[in-house]
Amino acid sequence: MTTPPLTTPPRTTLPKTELPRLNHATPYQIEFRAITEDDTAFLSKLYRSTREAELAEVTWSEAEKQAFCDMQFEAQHKHYQQHYPDAQWLVIERHGTPIGRLYLERWPREHRIIDIALIPAVRGQGIGGALLQDLQESATADEARGIGVHVEKTNPALSLYRRLGFTTIEEKGVYDLLFWTPPSSAAVQNQVKTASY
Repeated sequence: MTTPPLTTPPRTTLPKTELPRLNHATPYQIEFRAITEDDTAFLSKLYRSTREAELAEVTWSEAEKQAFCDMQFEAQHKHYQQHYPDAQWLVIERHGTPIGRLYLERWPREHRIIDIALIPAVRGQGIGGALLQDLQESATADEARGIGVHVEKTNPALSLYRRLGFTTIEEKGVYDLLFWTPPSSAAVQNQVKTASY
């Protein structure tokens, strides 16, 4: 059984200037950079792309859909900044062109993926899986207990998380809190449990 992350993780973070290590994603020509004000339009458009399936179900006008997404994007961005002040806010680039975002907080005992998203044109090509594997290697190298991430129950990427060893540790309405534990940590936890019987 996976040990759940701390409910209130310590505010001590790892050096913010050190970008997550890339290994699996390098064949895709992936790089990270910090977001800037100039990225707002791209990030807003990216956010909308993650809501298109929901928007297809409503009878709103295009203007209403866009106004809704603009409002939701602003609210989400403000919420993230407020609740994760020490996070890394990164644009994912390929050949120097923005293709996604990664918001990551790296506490000493847990790495938390606040948000990760790719534009529709590059989804399903293995980039997301490669990035997650790199984040798993980074968490292991940092001796973190694992990686936590909230994922909507209807998110198609949920199967990718499962394949990479993430398990549900808590259900939170439309979201599942997933957690991944490095193999060595899981083995140690299992040994401790076995010894206690």
